[in-house]
Amino acid sequence: MKKPKMAPNKKASGKSAARTKRRKILKWTVIVLGGLFIVWFLGMLLFGVIYQRQHRGDEVIIGASFAKETAQDLGVDWQANYLALLGDMGLRNFRLMSYWSQIEAERGTYNFDDLDWQFAEAEKVGAKITLSVGLRQPRWPECHQANWAKELYEKDYFAWEKELYAFISTVVDRYKDSPSLESWHLENEYYNRNFGNCDNFSTKRLKEELDLIHEHDSDNPVVISLSDQLGFPLKGLKGDFFATSLYRGNHVKVIGYVPYPIPTHFYSAKAFFIKLLRGRDIYIHELQLEPWGAKPTRDLPIAEQDRLMGYDQIVGNIRFGLQTGMKKMYLWGSEWWYWRKVKLQDPSVWNAVKTEVNKY
Repeated sequence: MKKPKMAPNKKASGKSAARTKRRKILKWTVIVLGGLFIVWFLGMLLFGVIYQRQHRGDEVIIGASFAKETAQDLGVDWQANYLALLGDMGLRNFRLMSYWSQIEAERGTYNFDDLDWQFAEAEKVGAKITLSVGLRQPRWPECHQANWAKELYEKDYFAWEKELYAFISTVVDRYKDSPSLESWHLENEYYNRNFGNCDNFSTKRLKEELDLIHEHDSDNPVVISLSDQLGFPLKGLKGDFFATSLYRGNHVKVIGYVPYPIPTHFYSAKAFFIKLLRGRDIYIHELQLEPWGAKPTRDLPIAEQDRLMGYDQIVGNIRFGLQTGMKKMYLWGSEWWYWRKVKLQDPSVWNAVKTEVNKY
């Protein structure tokens, strides 16, 4: 007696077909995305190489950012720090700060003594200065305003904005004729929402500030920095130049220090397309040369500082920056170099930077 044939299980067959279809979709998705990544990577490599070759013969200009307040926070003589950068280090290009909170600590009362002194010392040796202006400037909390301005911001935004514009105008009028002034750096990384104690990202305000500077000073260029080192100015204001930061790593909570696996060609290709699409040159306004750890730098053990930013990393970061083809760079960490030298009696960091800088 023959065993009766079992009827096909349509439900099981349908599930099998669905699984096969999903596998095919996943397979082709991976293939397409992988192909797009390869095309993107090769394209960035190609245009990166083109940019690097175009700028192979450019003059190398290496300067440093310097904030008096950071030097003071580290407990060093800020004037001696600045003079050492001008003298012993031999730097001739600086990005300086004009913090609203420091210069107009009391509403309507301005104190330019310290910034005047920095300009005067630069003028003595023919150094050039890019002056940061506006609310947002380098170093934490990024948006630097006095308590009176914070209170005004909460009560009457339009009155606050008027006071900010008056402050910017006063700064521009004071330094626009200095022989050391090279450019204005307006609102450091204005659209960076991931870092800093800031909550105002109005494009209208940025445009009005840019127009205000041009109204008061038609001779010196205005630099606008990207939102961060990965940012790209697809639209919006252009200023006269663009600037970008360049960090080789970052401290991430729980994980710790994470190095960025980004090749030089990425930055080179970005510079290439910014010039092509936005018609502006770009330089590095902040090249990482200071440890970025879980604590403020001064609180990090020396061994940890050296692990994060030792001799090899210092040399490597400077050379990495130059390899991008952006030959104008402002180094980040000048206050830390000096602090290590005079407070800890350890000149190794200072000497490493000095030796490398003096090669160019």
